[in-house]
Amino acid sequence: MSKENIIDIGAEAILIKKDGNLIKRRVKKRYRHNKIDEILRKKRTRLEARNIERISQDINVPKIIEVDEENKEITMEFIKGGRLSEVLNKFSLKKQERIIKEISGAISKMHNKNIIHGDLTTSNMILEENIYFIDFGLSFHSLKEEDKAVDLHLLKQALEAKHFKTWEKLWGIFIENYRPEKKKSILDRLEKVEGRGRYK
Repeated sequence: MSKENIIDIGAEAILIKKDGNLIKRRVKKRYRHNKIDEILRKKRTRLEARNIERISQDINVPKIIEVDEENKEITMEFIKGGRLSEVLNKFSLKKQERIIKEISGAISKMHNKNIIHGDLTTSNMILEENIYFIDFGLSFHSLKEEDKAVDLHLLKQALEAKHFKTWEKLWGIFIENYRPEKKKSILDRLEKVEGRGRYK
């Protein structure tokens, strides 16, 4: 029997490396009623796997190998690179700009498919040869510009917090290369989302 190696424990799930693959196992929430917890974890497991598979033809995401709804587990390809949040600042500005263009193109495709990542930060991107998007645990399907704007707002906050030396330059390049349908409406909505944050 192959050994399970726990590589991360988060609020929603445990990440396990086994046989060269990654297993994401959703953990039970003690504060929730057992039956509700069971339904929610099963639903979120199914939804996460579905959204990854739905976008896999358009952007780099881990390949889904198996979905076990009963055990609330997704087995997927293990991506070997480093988290972008940890490596981006080490690169030259020119390389950072190339990376942000790739990210912008990928998010444009994601939003054109009406998939909202829900936790769009550089911690949920892995740089191998290309950028891979990971952790779709909060992802959902939506036609609303508001939801796409919130995705962008999360990314902007992550750039400002983790990559503060270059974030303004990178954000400008991101917006220039972000080209989904209804771009203007999404960016208008982003202004409103940011306005709400300032005046809370």
